[in-house]
Formats: sequence, C-alpha cells, structure tokens
Amino acid sequence: MGVEVVAIAIEEEASQEIEALAARTYWISLGALSKLIEICKSEGLTELMMCGQVKHVKIFSAIRPDWRLFKLLASLREKNTDALIGGVAKVLADEGIVLADSTLLLKEMLAPEGVFTRRKPDSEELKQLKYGREIAGSLAAFDIGQSVVIADRACVALEAMEGTDAILRRACELTGGKPQLLVKSSRRRQHLLFDVPVLGPATMEAMRETNTKAATMDAGRTLLLDRDEVIEKANRYGISLSGVAIED
Repeated sequence: MGVEVVAIAIEEEASQEIEALAARTYWISLGALSKLIEICKSEGLTELMMCGQVKHVKIFSAIRPDWRLFKLLASLREKNTDALIGGVAKVLADEGIVLADSTLLLKEMLAPEGVFTRRKPDSEELKQLKYGREIAGSLAAFDIGQSVVIADRACVALEAMEGTDAILRRACELTGGKPQLLVKSSRRRQHLLFDVPVLGPATMEAMRETNTKAATMDAGRTLLLDRDEVIEKANRYGISLSGVAIED
C-alpha cells in the first residue's frame, strides 16, 4: 500500500520478528506512555494503530507505570479495556496523536459473512449458536470478555481475562469433554480502534483438543490470523466456522 510503518513494540509482549517488518522499530515497556508520546513526536507521527495483543492480566503485573500512565490509572473508575484504552486514546489525542482503525491494513483478514468452511453447523448447533450470541451480546455490555462456550443447550463458560483458548479448556473440563460450541463477540462497539476479536491457528488446535465443533463470530469485525491455515485446519478437523452480520 506504500505506507511506511514505524513500529513501537511492547517489550513484554512483542516478537523480535517485528524489526524485519518495519522501517524502524522502537522498544518500550508497557508502562512507558510518556516514551510512546516522545517517539511519536520525534518521528512526526500523528496516527497510531494498535496491533497484536497485550494480555489483560498485565494490568495486575509488576510492570511499573510512568508518571503519565500512573495518573491515568488513578483517574479510572474501572480498569476494563474500554476505560483503560479509552483513557490512553484521550491522552494521545491531547498530544495530537489519533488512533486509527486497527484493521485498516488487514481488511482481507476479516471474517466474511456466512459459513466459510466445508462443514456447516447442523440444525441443533444453529439453535445453540443463536443462544450463545444472545448471551455474548449481553456480556458485551459489561466489557468483560469476548467469548462464550455453549454445550448441551447450556452456557458453560464466559470469558474474562484468561483468553479464548483457556475458556475452551475450562469448559471442556466442566462438561467432561462433551461437544461444545464457541461464540465470539466484537462487543458491539461502533469502532475497531482496539481489542478486535481474533481467531488464529492456536485456537483451532484448542478447539480440536476440547471437542469444540463450531464457532461463530461477527463478520467484518473479527480477524482471522493466518486465515488460510485457520480454514485448512478447520476443514481437516471437521470444525464449522461462520460469520454473522451485526444488525444496526
């Protein structure tokens, strides 16, 4: 696309491989909000895109925030994703730096509408997936997690900070390995600035291990990392994947 990318990598999370993919790479600690702003100023950057994952549990780790982030954290009523990243976005905006759509360069990786694997969900699975979407939609209002697991017409597990793969394994333990279904939600936000739901090869392995037969997600609002590999694995394991359009 002819866009020069400057990477600002989080030391506690990012892979060294990013250095080969960017024109220039800066490494900062997760708590270094002031350093982030300094780099943007020195590079003349006015637009930032949030990519990849920072595990939610890092909020409670031993990472020390700098004075700017400490002040922000102290001002928050809650430390959920919307509050924390929304607060960071406001600090950046005050410095003339705006957040861009985090899928801006990744549109071809977004889940399409409809079933995009060989196997389609059967009638019983469709009923359970619909039930799961209702629960996921309600859960979204609390900004807790993005996924729910359904088994035998019951909601078995809700995602909090542990991530999708972990709740699949927890649900499997609770049901003794019964067939289960995964529903991912994009939290019904109007924007895609941060925390976009992701499905990747590792989750496909977790689905196979936990007897998860199908997954549904919001079309156009869920990233399929290594999309071809995800679909190939789903087809190989007999898993159904589908995207559902969000109603306005």
